[in-house]
Amino acid sequence: MKRWTFAGLIALAGVLALLLMPAAPDRGAPPAGDGSRPLSQRQEALSKEAHFQQDVEQTRQLGLIQGHAAIGFAADRFAKSPVRLPETRELEELVSNQTLLHHLVWISPDGQTVKAGSLPQELKNAIAPYVEQAKRELSAGRSYESAAVRDGQSESYVVIAEPASNGQGGLIGVVHHDILRSVEDHQMKNLRLVPFPSDKRYKIESVESGTLRDVQVQDGEDNQGVSHYKVDEVVVRFRNEPSEVEMEQIKKEIHSSSVQKLGLTYVFQSSSMDTKQMMDYFRNRNVAYVEPHYLYVTNDTIPNDSLFARYQWNLPIIGMTEGWDISRGAANVPVAVVDTGVNMTHPDLSAKLWRGTNIVAQNNVPEDDVGHGSHVAGVISALTNNSQGVAGMSWTNPIIPVKVLDSSGAGSTYAVAQGIIWATDNGARVINLSLGNYADAQFLHDAIKYAFDRDVVLVAAMGNDNTSRPSYPAAYPEVLAVGATDSNKARASFSNYGSHIGVTAPGVSIASTYLRGQYAALSGTSMASPHVAALAALIRSVNPSLRNTDVYEIIKQTAEDLGAPGKDNYFGYGQINVARALQAASETSGSLALEADRRDTDMRNRLGELLAP
Repeated sequence: MKRWTFAGLIALAGVLALLLMPAAPDRGAPPAGDGSRPLSQRQEALSKEAHFQQDVEQTRQLGLIQGHAAIGFAADRFAKSPVRLPETRELEELVSNQTLLHHLVWISPDGQTVKAGSLPQELKNAIAPYVEQAKRELSAGRSYESAAVRDGQSESYVVIAEPASNGQGGLIGVVHHDILRSVEDHQMKNLRLVPFPSDKRYKIESVESGTLRDVQVQDGEDNQGVSHYKVDEVVVRFRNEPSEVEMEQIKKEIHSSSVQKLGLTYVFQSSSMDTKQMMDYFRNRNVAYVEPHYLYVTNDTIPNDSLFARYQWNLPIIGMTEGWDISRGAANVPVAVVDTGVNMTHPDLSAKLWRGTNIVAQNNVPEDDVGHGSHVAGVISALTNNSQGVAGMSWTNPIIPVKVLDSSGAGSTYAVAQGIIWATDNGARVINLSLGNYADAQFLHDAIKYAFDRDVVLVAAMGNDNTSRPSYPAAYPEVLAVGATDSNKARASFSNYGSHIGVTAPGVSIASTYLRGQYAALSGTSMASPHVAALAALIRSVNPSLRNTDVYEIIKQTAEDLGAPGKDNYFGYGQINVARALQAASETSGSLALEADRRDTDMRNRLGELLAP
């Protein structure tokens, strides 16, 4: 359904990825240039910088498209009443409802003007020549777009002008690219171009995964293989529930300032002991396990969505347009996005959102303050065929937003585990996890197994460090791990690799929904993962009888083989193919495991008949 909201006309795109995996021998020698070999550190740094610049530039272009569309639509609306000038109130309403527009000037055919919105005097002086040029272009009936102007805080502004289609005036707008810096900061961390986490709100220790040997992280490259945990907390799973007396004794002896509980697992915080001291303490109490409290950080029907044809290369390349002829999803197969939350009022998302939860703030408002979760959700299920923005892979499947990562893009083991369990208990049939850490936390694995045992499909991003180190949750056997490919079907230069990779999906400059009703282009395995989660939801929509293991098998067996023949460490089983997967799912009656059992029974019966005297 067409929704004429100005916020819905904005376009941007973003990138994210988070994971790693174990070294494994190469299977064969893949052709050069297809991304099947790991890059040197220098090559990786240059490639990531190129992806970063490409994402920022594409986000800028999406913002300009949205600006032109919003101003042109408004110009046509105001020009329908040539007998009067638009009231200042009408222009001010447009400015207040449109985060992209900060100043508007209506020019009537006889040269009269109406203005709305305010700008700092310094910025007003800087854009004045461009506004005059915009007036001259409008008088000639032409559109106009100025060069970018930076203010004192390095914010980017552009002057745009659009004539009314009936020739009865035109509108000039000052467009503020307010999310460019957000995308820049976000991508610097997501592609590991800077040390992360760098947020000072956490007491964080950087360690080598597995050994807990201290590591000094001084630049983005040092993040490879490094995990982070809260230095004054531990996660403990008891073999038997401690009594109240025992719990009080424990709290007293470790000077506990905070205790969180999830099942038989506790998170203890101490005001006097560090993590290693507390781990030594609990090891003497015969617990099932004790571990650091790790941090996880932030993967042919042609729709009429305005950005689809020009920017969404990622959908036709995986057979999405053919897949829509088989299934467009089902409203009873929700996908949980366990992430930074979702922009709850985004015009391209809000109608697809179910009730979610905010584990970070402990409330039921999972509002996104980073942009990552909104981007992931849009890949899966942005409103499709609504004449605006981007097309989601599913036209119907709802999103359950679960906020487990805070405004820095990081979240604890407890938060992520709690989010997975909450999503499972609240109806999720598929869970997307575009997050990760190099540490194998048993606490997190318990939550993964809880969801898997309840027939939930779990999909996770491999990570963006061009390494074979295993990252979790992607490396858990219950999870389908996803690497990233580019528009040439080559492995993205940043994408992690290794023996646990399941499949790959597009993950370079992916256009999707973002903060404040806007759009962004982002790169990373975090962008690749939701492609696979969406495919899993579509498979369960076309054949609800399939179990989670069946869904995994269909996705892998119908993938387009890339790299070395068969499964390899760089592409897994290959790049997903939506049309093939949905066709296979629609032709499968019941569970694949049950079908295999029936085939075995039939074979035994036939053999018995042949061998009978």
